[in-house]
Parts: sequence; structure tokens; C-alpha cells
Amino acid sequence: MDKILVRGGRPLTGSISISGAKNATLPVLAASLLTTGRLHLSNIPHLRDVTTMVELMGQHGSAITIDEKLGVEIDNSQITNFTAPYELVSTMRASILVMGPLLARYGQTEISLPGGCAIGSRPVNMHLDGLKAMGAEIDLTAGYIRARAKRLRGARFIFDPVTVTGTENLLMAATLAQGQTILENAAREPEVVDLAQCLTAMGAKIHGAGTSTLIIDGVDELSGCHHDIISDRIEAATFMIAAVLTKGNVHLTKVNVDTLRAPIDKLVAMGAQIEEIDDRTLRIQGNGTIEAIDLETSPYPGFPTDLQAQMLVLISLAKGTGVVTETVFENRFMHVSELQRMGANIRVRGNTAIVRGSPKLVGAPVMATDLRASASLVLAGLAAEGETLISRVYHIDRGYERIEEKLRALDADIQRISG
Repeated sequence: MDKILVRGGRPLTGSISISGAKNATLPVLAASLLTTGRLHLSNIPHLRDVTTMVELMGQHGSAITIDEKLGVEIDNSQITNFTAPYELVSTMRASILVMGPLLARYGQTEISLPGGCAIGSRPVNMHLDGLKAMGAEIDLTAGYIRARAKRLRGARFIFDPVTVTGTENLLMAATLAQGQTILENAAREPEVVDLAQCLTAMGAKIHGAGTSTLIIDGVDELSGCHHDIISDRIEAATFMIAAVLTKGNVHLTKVNVDTLRAPIDKLVAMGAQIEEIDDRTLRIQGNGTIEAIDLETSPYPGFPTDLQAQMLVLISLAKGTGVVTETVFENRFMHVSELQRMGANIRVRGNTAIVRGSPKLVGAPVMATDLRASASLVLAGLAAEGETLISRVYHIDRGYERIEEKLRALDADIQRISG
């Protein structure tokens, strides 16, 4: 099993390009099931989760052609299987995104209850309740969701609480439903907007993308299109934090600056220098003392839960004390014990972490517990004295494209060890 070895203490310098967003790619791949036309996708990241979704769609009968330069072409004219098996779904929670499209297009689906990172309870009841409101018959038996509908019909549905994948699933289902669907308290994330833009290019009628109310007028069929996946704001912000941690000087290209306002504001408040060269390029410098801040995660446009672990590392090396409150997932501090092994002064009380700045971190053998926790350990290793050996790095391959190669391009001393 692969491990990552990091020798810390070197400032990151140079320029890298940000990859396409995993959390935008997965729903767009699922959306291709809504049409028998060909969907052409570019800026697809090379990630384990993307590979899993491609394998899942292959099980359904999708013909997928991957070209390193041209991107991905999907032909769903021969869909014959409507089951998403446990073996694939258990490894990636986003697999449930095929449920809405299969039900809307083919009137049936059978999908295993999803798995993924163990960062807390993420029930699928909002997905199921929304589809029921649209006329689906749903049965849960032996760990599988079985759904049927001759044709979904438009409905008004309120998410409580807000859910990104739930919004995406019902949004896709509603595009082929009969009549109008209104989704209230919908997720506003840029990845949801990207999905809506792709669906619109396919012929869907969607209003309100980027707001908390989505209005979808169902159509009889959708066509193929070309869609360019947005850049990954979580990857971009992770590298921003890394630059500040190492007192580096880094240029990031192919970013969407407007989607990074929350992390930019927090890093500037801590003392980082961030220059917006244009709407696709950022320059980040981490010079001098970094001041601790308080932080609370919340749905977009708030501070992303997917950056909480990385920011915890930065605050642990800042001057003063910061309080980090996790409001999205109740079990997302599993990385704290590993950071403590490296010298971080962090105490967890319920959904709050109290972080007292330490003068330094020291390299140690550590173990990743989930995708973003693994990224936080890599960042900690970059800032720590000595060597940090990170095991179970298969987590990081789910969401970061060639992270060690990109960091080496910024002069980090990092390598992947196979075995």
C-alpha cells in the first residue's frame, strides 16, 4: 500500500495549474444518463473517485472513451442495467447520483446504500423524500434502494437540511419530470451551478442556479453537448494554505477566484498576502507571523467543511488561539489525533476544536483517516521539522490529482513510496 514521505522546512515557490473539480465531475458524469446523445467533457481530473464513477457507469452500459487531450466522450445509447452494486457504491458516496437520472430516464433503478469517507452521518433521506414527492415508489430492502416511476412529475420540495448531492440528484431527476419542480433551500455550491449549466446545454430548463431556489420545467428529452468542468476550489485553497504554511510564494493558474472568497478572506485575516492577478490567477505569499483566527464551517458561500482540516494545521502554527467549529459533519476531527502526534496543541469538545498555536510541528509517522484529513497531514509534513511518513494515502488519490508531483513542482521534498 502506497505511503507519502515528506521532508519539511522548504518554502513552496513556483506556479501550478489547478485541476478540474472532482465534486463537479461526478454529477456531470451521472447527468449523461439523462440522454442517449453523446456528452463530451473536458477538464476531467485523473482521480480515483472519477475512475469509480466511470466503472459504475460502465456497469450500466455506458460507452466511455477517454482521450488525454480531448477529454471524455460518453455514449449512453445502450443502457441495459439499472443496478448500482454494493462493490462500487460502498467505496464512494457520490455513486448515489446515478439514482435520479436513471429513475427519470428509464423509470427504474436499484442502488446500494452509499459509502465513502467516514466523516459522519450523511443520510440519503432527502434524496428519497424528494423523489417520493415527485411520484416515485421507493423500497429499502437488504441494503438496496429500489425506485420505480412511470414518469416523475413536478413537485415543490424543501431540503432540511441543505444537501449538495440531494440537490443535484433531484435537479437531474426534475429535468425530465412532467411539469414544474421547485426546490427550496437548495445547495448553492459552484459545483451545483456547473451541473445546472451542463444540463441547460443539454436542453434542460432551469432557473435560479446559484440561489437557494431552483425552478425546473421538465422537458421530454435532453440532447448531448460539450461541457468544460470548472476548476477545483478545494484543491486551489489547499495549495493556498500550503503556501502560507511554508512561507512560500506560489502562483495558481486556472482557478475560479470568485468561488474562493471565503478562504481568501480567512487567509488575509491571518496575515497572508494574496494578489488577484486576474479572475483565473492568484499569487499567494506567506511572509511573517500568522495570526490565529476563529473559523466556522457552513454551506457555500460560507467556509467549506472540506478545508477545515487544512486550516486546522495552519492555525496550529499561528500566533494565539483559534476556535474551529464544524457545523456540517459531526465526526470530522479524526485528523486531530494525528496532528497531535506531530506537536499540534488541539483540544476537541464536541463539534469544536480549540487550537493553541505551537512554535513548530515535528515530523512523525501518521495515518490518513479520510480524503481531506490526508491533505492536512501532507500540509503538516511540509511545515514540520524532519520527516513525516503518511500511510493510507489512497484517500488522497480520491480527490487530489498527482498531489506529490504538483508539490515537487513547487520545490517540496515529497515522494510516494510504493509497497
